[in-house]
Amino acid sequence: MYYVKNYFVFLLTFSLFAQNSLGFSPVILIPGDGGSQLEAKVNKTNVVHYICAKTSNDFYNVWLNLELLVPFVIDCWIDNVRLEYNNVTRKTNNPQGVEIRVPGWGNPEPVEWLDPSHDSEGAYFNTIGDALVKMGYVRNVSLRGAPYDFRKAPNENGEFFVKLKTLVEETYEMNNKTAVTLLVHSMGGAMALQFLQLQSQSWKDQHIRRMISLSTPWGGAVKALKVFAIGDDLGSMMLSPSTLRAQQITYPSLAWLLPSARLWGPHELLVTTDKYNYTINDLQKLFNDMELPNAWEMRRDTEKYSSDVAAPGVELHCIYGYNISTVERLDYKPGTWLDGKPNLVFGDGDGTVNLRSLSYCERWGKTRRRGGLWRAFQRGGWAPQASLKVLPLSNAEHLKILHDPRVVQYITTVMALP
Repeated sequence: MYYVKNYFVFLLTFSLFAQNSLGFSPVILIPGDGGSQLEAKVNKTNVVHYICAKTSNDFYNVWLNLELLVPFVIDCWIDNVRLEYNNVTRKTNNPQGVEIRVPGWGNPEPVEWLDPSHDSEGAYFNTIGDALVKMGYVRNVSLRGAPYDFRKAPNENGEFFVKLKTLVEETYEMNNKTAVTLLVHSMGGAMALQFLQLQSQSWKDQHIRRMISLSTPWGGAVKALKVFAIGDDLGSMMLSPSTLRAQQITYPSLAWLLPSARLWGPHELLVTTDKYNYTINDLQKLFNDMELPNAWEMRRDTEKYSSDVAAPGVELHCIYGYNISTVERLDYKPGTWLDGKPNLVFGDGDGTVNLRSLSYCERWGKTRRRGGLWRAFQRGGWAPQASLKVLPLSNAEHLKILHDPRVVQYITTVMALP
């Protein structure tokens, strides 16, 4: 095809230019919700089931570990990975006798593969990582990873932001003082945005070349509300949403990902019942009616991180999917109140995040008309002076976008730039 020929000419030209200057911009991968490995060590006096281990000699993998997500055993797993909210300190803690850590700081492997055994079910950034290595990137040198405890929101991830700044500076120095590219997915994009807003513009100008964002929920998603209501099966028919809900609703990150009042209007219905209809202004009442008071407290703790989202101050490539059914409202049948299973009303998005949230990045600057960037890219055209490049892709599902050939091709082309 014509654009393929132009793509290779374009890639070769900029690859030679890049290699003759400072080389490729090193990449740091920042994962989204569920995108980091977690390890646990337990020393408990009480367990929820007789088959649950009370102690472990060392840390062991708990996410992603498919062996722990089977009937009965999953109860042990939930009791270990859940969080307990303290409404006095307004922070969460692991259950007593449980220690959780995030392995592999700086190493891309724990975010390329969520399952240390590299089981295909745990494939995450691996396709993109392999494509970059094929270009000449070297893992742990010019390709790094920044995993974090995705259970928690920015208010409890202060250490991550400090470590990330050090990692950026270290990677910058390791690669001949070459500015770094942040390649982020989903909630990782929102975390990266918070990180960049903490830095001075002079620091960003020196250390950050660009950010490439995939499927970022810039203004939350109704799916988070659905998870609080009925849970989520993580895309597996073998897992029960109601079972997983017991663990999911304890995570501040889920509260952070609730719909933002910036994008959902005060008269727009999110949950309907025969007794009351709830809008974005009724979340406190909704969570009280659901008997989830901690959900509202966690929402209060995290709302400031989503109420005033400014541009990142670096070149941004905002890539997201659309034309996939995505939940936008929960409708409860008469008589079920909030303890039944609601009918899900769908709208546009990437299957997880609503389109209005995915496309919010467009507000940060003027870009070509919708789809124009992709067509220009196919023709070999480019506008390096632009600070914002938006690429909507039809049917690019929220997680599968990481393995979408269109996305991989786009990333490798961008990364061939100096």
